[in-house]
Amino acid sequence: MDEDERHIRDELMMLDALLRAMDRRDAVFQMIEDSEDEDEARRRVGQLLGVGDLGSRVVLDMQVRRLTRDQRQRLASRAAELRSMLPEGR
Repeated sequence: MDEDERHIRDELMMLDALLRAMDRRDAVFQMIEDSEDEDEARRRVGQLLGVGDLGSRVVLDMQVRRLTRDQRQRLASRAAELRSMLPEGR
């Protein structure tokens, strides 16, 4: 995998984590609120969404303004664009 593909895959993973969090925002907020500290919140959010440490960090760092329909559409469009740039079957 070359550097460009690695960058695309990393960005796509972060966008997918954000989109999953937006789709399950009530559960994500509850999971964060119920956590004892940030490390626990990161672990629990990662488990809830099925994402790794970087994905859960991105979710915890997400600004609330990104929860609008407009922002979600922008994220989804960018994710689709990145997917189209990846080689088929990889």
